[in-house]
This record gives sequence, C-alpha cells and structure tokens, in this order.
Amino acid sequence: MAGYKGRGALGNPPPRFLSHGTEQVDDGWYHDELPASIATQVRAEQARSIITRNDSPDIPFEQSINPYRGCEHGCIYCYARPSHAYVDLSPGIDFETKIFYKADAARLLTEELGKPGYVVKPITIGANTDPYQPVEKTLQVTRSLLEVLERTRHPTSLITKGTLILRDLELLRSLARDRLVQVYVSVTSLDPELKRTLEPRAASPQARLRVVQELSAAGVPTGVLVAPIIPAVNDCELEHILAAVAAAGAGSAGYVLLRLPHELKALFRQWLDEHLPERADHVMSLLRGARDGRENDPRFGSRMVGQGAWAALLRDRFALACKRHGLAMRAARALSVQHFRPPATGGQLSLPL
Repeated sequence: MAGYKGRGALGNPPPRFLSHGTEQVDDGWYHDELPASIATQVRAEQARSIITRNDSPDIPFEQSINPYRGCEHGCIYCYARPSHAYVDLSPGIDFETKIFYKADAARLLTEELGKPGYVVKPITIGANTDPYQPVEKTLQVTRSLLEVLERTRHPTSLITKGTLILRDLELLRSLARDRLVQVYVSVTSLDPELKRTLEPRAASPQARLRVVQELSAAGVPTGVLVAPIIPAVNDCELEHILAAVAAAGAGSAGYVLLRLPHELKALFRQWLDEHLPERADHVMSLLRGARDGRENDPRFGSRMVGQGAWAALLRDRFALACKRHGLAMRAARALSVQHFRPPATGGQLSLPL
C-alpha cells in the first residue's frame, strides 16, 4: 500500500455523514491501473461570512479566518481532515487534493469589519488549514485578507508551515510596528525523511527555520508550535527543535499532543502500519495512555496536552527546554486594538449627535 506520490493519506474513506457508500469488488474483468499520482483540484467556495467565532476555553483566540478548506500539504495527522465530511468528501485523499478557497474573502472581511457593532479582537488566520499552502501562490486569498487588516490596522496572528509567508513580509512589518501581528511557525520534526512521509508537501525543516530567522530579523514577533507531538515518533526531538528555533530567533513556543478525531484515527493508524510498522502498537498504546484510554479525548483542558504520567513528563520537558533556551511558554500575545480604523463599506455613515 504505497499510496499516491507526494500525498500523505493512503486511502479515501467515506465521509461519516454519507447515508450510502460504494465498495469495489473484483469481478475478474480488466481494471485500469491506478495512476501513480493524482492532481489537485481547486474550487471557489461562496461564503456568506468570513470570520468564525470561538469560545473554547483552551484556544487562545476568539476570532479566526480559514481562507482554505482542505490542504495540499497532506499532513497525515491534520485534525482538520474530518471537516471535509461537511461537503461530502473524504478526509483522506480528497482532503489534500480537493481544495476550496473563500471567494471574495477580502470584500467579506471589509464588510464585517465595517459593521456598526463590530468589536475589535485579534483574528487568527490559519487555525485549521494552512493559509500559505501551495495554491496561495496564485490565488493570493491570504494576502488579500492581510491587505485589509493592514489597511484598517486590525490585530492578527498567523499559523503556517509554509515559506510563502515571506512574500508578505512588507505587510507583516507594517503591522508589527504597531504591535498588531504575531506569527507562529509549525515545526514538527528536524528529520527530512520523517517530514517527507508525515508532511509530504510542506516546506522542509531547514526552510521553516529560515522563515523564523527572516521574520524575527524583520521585527515580526515569531513563535513556534511543536505540533503535533506524536509519542515514540517525534517526541524525542522536542529539546532539539526548541534549541534550533531559539537559535533562529523565535521568542516563544508551544506544543499540542496528537489529536485523532473521527475518521482521522483510521487514517493515522494506516500511516503507522505503512511507515513505522515495528512501533505502531507502541505509539498507539502511549497515545491512549495520555488520552484516558482512548485515541482521542475531546474534553477541554486535556485535549491539547493530554493527561497521565507520559503527558506530565512531556509538559516538564517542554517547560525545562523553554527555560533553558529563553523561550516564553506560548500564550496569546497582547496585540493592540487601539489603532483600528473601520473601513468605509459604502453604507450610510453614522453621525455623532
């Protein structure tokens, strides 16, 4: 079971909301050979609003924007994979080959920021799927959103593992001058071979360290997420990653324990059996030990960091390494809301009485 070239998932299981499915049966007749690779399809999504609100107590932001649904990076561990079920597509190959982008994203954002009752709070871009995945190079949806935020002086944070963010350095530098931006770069491993199968189309580890270095040198506050931590796969790299990102100029760091919601459980186990068969059972045993005996624990407070002896050891290791390298433990940076200038949306202006 080799899968498609350059793709992370090894299958395309049906989405959980489908009331019917199909199953291939060999009837002895001739079958075309499966292609070695599969092309990416990009489709516009006509959204009616652009900002998503969140009140989860363990997520450090209240507003977010995801310019894309699906992600071509193909990270096998991505907790956003099951969201493709909402458009009746698979969390497997479909998630990384059928990409949707928010059409008219900049216009929608301008309209929402211009509403009379809008309350300024930082907006996180890319909390689900990467805002700087490969299709952003031509579509420039993320850049259009940043242009609106820069023009209105609205605070924002971005999460990415893509190098394309450096294209927008002048916008980020402008925002940074008024304490309006924070960037988090995801660094999962420093091992190029592990990265190749775990995150097939994402930037190399060295390229991500270069992003940290260039953003920090430009005065853009930059943190790193070591995410996800996968027991017996990349947890042994934790201290090395934190040392490397600190040397590159990162100011803060955070981590998230592997989460396996819904269909992701089977997809990840399939990946383990293919690429790390000798330790697959051990990985899942450690994960269950940190997840109250389950593959996934959705409870607030424990879903990001786990519980139990192994999870406690991981927290201690992380805290000690951050202290050693002068990295702040990740928390929502206090971004300024004082510089916001509501956009003119073409509607009737309200006059002070």
